[in-house]
Amino acid sequence: MKLLRELYGAGILFFYYIKYFVLLGYPILVYGLEYYRSTIIDLLWIYCLALAIKDFIYRFILEAP
Repeated sequence: MKLLRELYGAGILFFYYIKYFVLLGYPILVYGLEYYRSTIIDLLWIYCLALAIKDFIYRFILEAP
């Protein structure tokens, strides 16, 4: 159980700090620098996109002034 909590915490920290780098950097690598595409990285990019959209909705739409 402790291992699962540590993995969950590490995943939260990883995606909190790295999601925008992955979201912006991966298309530059693939289309600008002809980096090899990977299905796993594509799924990671989609997950980071979903997290960025969630952040945008919580920050600007659901937050009442």
